Amino acid sequence: YFYDPDMTGIDWPAIHERYLPLVDRCTKREELDDVLIQMASELSALHVFVYGGEYNKPMNDDKKLESANDVGSLGATLRRTPEWSGYTVTSIAQPDPDFTKIDQTSTIYSPLSGKALRLSGQRGLEVGDVIVGVNGESVMTVPDIHMLLRGTAGRSVRLDVLRLASGPDPSANNTVSSEDAASKQDDNKAVVEPLITVPLSSDAASDLLYHAWEWKTEQLAHDLAAKAGITIGYVHLQDMSGPEAEDAFARGFFPNYQKQGFILDVRHNRGGNIDSWVLDVLQRKPWMYWQSRDFDPTNGGLGWDEHYAFRGHVVVLLDEKTSSDGEGVSRGISELGLGRLIGTRTWGGGIWLASDNHLVDGGIATAPEIGTYNSNFGFGLGIEQMGVDPDIVIDNDPHETFTGTDRQLERAISELKKWLEEEPVVLPKAPVKKKDMTMGNRECKVS
Repeated sequence: YFYDPDMTGIDWPAIHERYLPLVDRCTKREELDDVLIQMASELSALHVFVYGGEYNKPMNDDKKLESANDVGSLGATLRRTPEWSGYTVTSIAQPDPDFTKIDQTSTIYSPLSGKALRLSGQRGLEVGDVIVGVNGESVMTVPDIHMLLRGTAGRSVRLDVLRLASGPDPSANNTVSSEDAASKQDDNKAVVEPLITVPLSSDAASDLLYHAWEWKTEQLAHDLAAKAGITIGYVHLQDMSGPEAEDAFARGFFPNYQKQGFILDVRHNRGGNIDSWVLDVLQRKPWMYWQSRDFDPTNGGLGWDEHYAFRGHVVVLLDEKTSSDGEGVSRGISELGLGRLIGTRTWGGGIWLASDNHLVDGGIATAPEIGTYNSNFGFGLGIEQMGVDPDIVIDNDPHETFTGTDRQLERAISELKKWLEEEPVVLPKAPVKKKDMTMGNRECKVS
């Protein structure tokens, strides 16, 4: 299965003989995984993953047992606030409100948001509101509120809240659920209200927070561009796999194809196989323009052909977690002269895989099966074991990132602004003089 029949010069039968005695010492599948991992690592190849097979399953795939200790998430960050005998909401995750899945199968909003609660006739919480109880128990009786949310994912829970920011509901029958909260009510004129919601599973909460980061970063990109006096499109691709990735690129690119700049953010990208399509779209070039009697590309006319050809400048954001096809599309944009790369050196997987060499128990030790090469870099496209080096190296500081600063994005905007000053994106003006369709001296005249 390995793409190189010479196994990159390694004596593979000798490697097999070296690791074979360890198999007799394996007492469970996880230990065999360790042997397979160590053996495969001798190739020094990326895209080698060991997983699956016959594992011991104490929970016997019982979803109720598996989720018993899973901590439910409220899709928000909370701060313990003893003066209010509760936890203050400091932020609520907000994904893109225009593009979400409304299919009754995916929870897409924070359980504390108005969009999640309005269907049940309830109001959402706001930053500054305080949670003082969970299912009738004061949150101050445990070291952390999440201890009271254990096993609650997908199940209704009652929260007792102080609406210090969102304000009390005049129609509610306010009750007090804890003595501490009641004393604060007397002192500060705050009342406790009940709120029924459904916490998220840890996986769903992770997805929500990621989509909220995408939306926040897109908003930041547009804000920075507006301050710089330029127009841009922005799209983040979490991966390059299937309809979801295609949809993410389409809804980020096509509404913005007339902008001066475009930022393709493949940081954290897990790979896939849509690089050819993305590169095909970005390689389109305008060769003619449309103008009718009243409309042209500046006032709502048809624009130009090829349709949706991008005339501006492209910047790609990448980092050490950009992997596989995220690296492939970055290398392609660089090699084809379509844009500039900003960020840090990527993961380093330039030989592709098909994941079809399964073992007898259903497990797999994936083999990089499909070699890639070109005349410039040779095998691996300069990616395998090396990663893609950006044109401009910018490494985000972890603490600055935590506080909301994105140096890589800021540099992308400044680079686009400088690029546009050097190479403005100008729409060709239509010729003033139309073709003369008269007959000249042969024009018919009345005698």
